[in-house]
Amino acid sequence: MPPIQPPSVAYFAISPILVILGAACLGVLVEAFLPRPQRWAAQVTLTLLALVAAGVLLGGYALSGAKAQTTADGALSIDSPTLFLWGTLLALGLGGVLLIADRSVEPGGAFITDGAVPAGTPQDRITAGRSGMQTEVLPLTLFALSGMMAFCASNDLLTMFVALEVLSLPLYLLCGMARRRRLLSQEAAVKYFLLGAFASAFFLYGVALLYGYAGSVRLGAIATASSASPRSDTLLFGGLALLVVGLLFKASVGPFHTWTPDVYQGAPTPVTAFMAAATKVAAFGGILRVLTVAFGDTRWEWRGVLWAVAIVSMVLGAVIGLTQTDVKRMIAYSSVAHAGFILIGAIAITEKGLSGSLFYLLTYGFTTLAVFGVVSLVRNADGEATHLSQWAGLAKRSPMAAGVMTFLLLALAGIPLTSGFTGKFAVFSAALADGMAPLVVIALVASAVAAFFYLRVIVLMYFSEPAPDGPTVAVPGAFTTAAITLGVLITLLLGIAPTLALTWAGSGPFVS
Repeated sequence: MPPIQPPSVAYFAISPILVILGAACLGVLVEAFLPRPQRWAAQVTLTLLALVAAGVLLGGYALSGAKAQTTADGALSIDSPTLFLWGTLLALGLGGVLLIADRSVEPGGAFITDGAVPAGTPQDRITAGRSGMQTEVLPLTLFALSGMMAFCASNDLLTMFVALEVLSLPLYLLCGMARRRRLLSQEAAVKYFLLGAFASAFFLYGVALLYGYAGSVRLGAIATASSASPRSDTLLFGGLALLVVGLLFKASVGPFHTWTPDVYQGAPTPVTAFMAAATKVAAFGGILRVLTVAFGDTRWEWRGVLWAVAIVSMVLGAVIGLTQTDVKRMIAYSSVAHAGFILIGAIAITEKGLSGSLFYLLTYGFTTLAVFGVVSLVRNADGEATHLSQWAGLAKRSPMAAGVMTFLLLALAGIPLTSGFTGKFAVFSAALADGMAPLVVIALVASAVAAFFYLRVIVLMYFSEPAPDGPTVAVPGAFTTAAITLGVLITLLLGIAPTLALTWAGSGPFVS
């Protein structure tokens, strides 16, 4: 019997994942062995260094001219879309970590326990808060980020399932760790966990059916079987349906979005920012890979169903968003509508559709990150003031915050000279080129409807009188300022000079 050969692993190619995962494990050791007053500085330094190191390694590999490849016995695919998604996730992870680590907007940070903040002078509360901050949120964030990176690079469905759990479980915990409104936060975590467990079950059952059909969980093998297998297509399309339900849940695509508004509202706002931006990128990265690699040859059978899903997502997000009175819930329904727009590019299964979808994910991620950064600054005595009535006259209290929020909301609405316009143009033009004009018309109508609730916030901020006891805008610390500035600059640059990012997004196909 010949000796078993270990699988070959291209360590340089997967080094960004290894760095993030290794730093997360080191963060657990920091929590275990360092005294509490020293943990914040150590965790922040470790996390930021890991993100920078992973970015440098990613850039070095991308510039080395290495060809697209599969590694780890074909479990991971390192190709141009993977590198683009990894770069986007690392950049969004950096912005998210800056918001999570900030201790100036909320004295002691958003994750400190109530018992750690005693009565006394403001300085006493800040000092006590800093010593009691729950710094385990930083390694949890890195674990989630490593799972996201593995998820969008997975070349077989079992690896994708493991990555799905690695990215999801830390997010379930993070959603329940808010310092204020603890019951609302814990309720959000429980809802996310329970619905996420159902979605994971759908995904895993779909994997089982596809294995029964193709005899493999490898995406390329499923594609080969779908074009040559004499078996009944019932297993194939039944497995695809269940698999897609799990993927659409994670991407907040309607009608599989029911967790989204409650979790966005209840989770700590820095976690909401990270989750809203990065999870969308990872989920759609997985959707694009599965639909393109495994089911591209059978797209005429399932395309009509995803047409209906995209329409439902756009209409639900736009119409129900009009009725919201909470800023975070409004952005949640906005994300449902945007998920429908991105799905249009995924349905196209063309080079333009792939590049347009990847570019849209980049633009949406940074805009959303900055939006939640601004939301975290508007506060009253009870914490964040997220009810729309409390935003009345905000421009008179803080012209800078209102101006930044206005620009970001216009970007979400798709106004020219913002990244939102460029992203929608890229996706819609790809859909038109692929014969999906009716779907694009519906998307344009949904965009116009959604623009109303963005403009409603702008009108409230500029053309309403502020209440005497209305909220104030906190002075952001260096971390929050950096995160918001990063989001605003990229939103502006991708609106006026998108060529470089579009070229990178379209630099190559998926490989299997």
